[in-house]
Amino acid sequence: MRTSESNKNVVAPADLEVKDAQLIFNSVWKDLESQYGRVNLHFPKELILLGGAPGSGKGTNTDFIREVRDISERPVVVSELLNSPESEAIKARGGMVGDREVVGLVFRKLLEPGYRGGAILDGFPRTKVQVECLKMLYDRMNALRREFADSPQLVHFKQPTFHIMVLFVDEAESVARQLSRGRKTIAHNEEVRESGIGEVWEERPTDFNEDLARDRYRVFKEKTYDALVSLKQLFHYHFINAQAPLEVVQENILRELEYQSSLELDPRTFHSLQAIPLASEIVSHARRELVTRLDEYEIERTELFHKVVRFIEEQMMPIIVRHAISGHADINSEDPLWQEHEALAMLIDVFSERGYHASVDIWRHDVPEKINNAGEVVYHRKKVYRITVRFKGSEIRRGG
Repeated sequence: MRTSESNKNVVAPADLEVKDAQLIFNSVWKDLESQYGRVNLHFPKELILLGGAPGSGKGTNTDFIREVRDISERPVVVSELLNSPESEAIKARGGMVGDREVVGLVFRKLLEPGYRGGAILDGFPRTKVQVECLKMLYDRMNALRREFADSPQLVHFKQPTFHIMVLFVDEAESVARQLSRGRKTIAHNEEVRESGIGEVWEERPTDFNEDLARDRYRVFKEKTYDALVSLKQLFHYHFINAQAPLEVVQENILRELEYQSSLELDPRTFHSLQAIPLASEIVSHARRELVTRLDEYEIERTELFHKVVRFIEEQMMPIIVRHAISGHADINSEDPLWQEHEALAMLIDVFSERGYHASVDIWRHDVPEKINNAGEVVYHRKKVYRITVRFKGSEIRRGG
């Protein structure tokens, strides 16, 4: 079957979107290079693209995510950017805030110095064109890193790490939570107006109408959710079931965003550090190894082990008990028992097994003893073992 000449020139919609994205990205990038200079295009080393179904607790969990990832600045919220002076100026000129304008606003915001360490991006990307522009940004950041690899500027071009974070609840839960929020908002605002105390909460139309609430959920599924999922194969993807209780949701977020050094560090830095095991790797076996050591002390070094246990029981615990409120006790000892190196290891292990954290510092003091025939002071070196014991202190209220 022959293909007509007109059909040969047909371009698939997806290809058109990619071409549109390339034109938009190149235009925005050219403006950024002109405004900031290529060497100053310092984007965040970590970017978390946050999407959440209506009522999924996105606002509640944003500060928790910032704390976990040590991100100091507020999220970049695209809906707020669209109400910015720049957007209002575009509208005043009779223009529309389309993909070109949104991409430009977002990229400029991410170049602000406060976002160098990391940023949470809320509401971007929402269209296929924006998705493609984000991919191009990632590629261009890596290209800049390669370009400045042999210069002092490399420190400003970190290896980019992009995360997709989706907080999800199903439609029924989303609608129920939106309407519940509406009822709470009405009650709160009535109380504020009557008392004159507090601030009025925003009253969203979708929080008072079930049909509007369902429409809002559908928009999330068809735009934000689909846009983020389309990046799943390229970036770290975290799907969080947000229907669980808040503490469970935050445990899941924490687990999803655990430190991944192989992905975040420069490959050369990671190679230098990889001989040192991750804390998570040694913690998983720590309890079993502690039990093994204690049993070996009891069987193979019985006498020394019992001396250590007796010293802790008779000499240290009375002091520790007196510090039960603070959960911190410092104990000095000059007992010859600690001349045995293994005795200190036993002491630390015994406290660990009992739920304390113990550490030992050795202080050496030169004590004048006598004056010899040459008129010189002869010193005697004394060892003082400073044992610090920490534990969870009392939670009783202190003060009035």
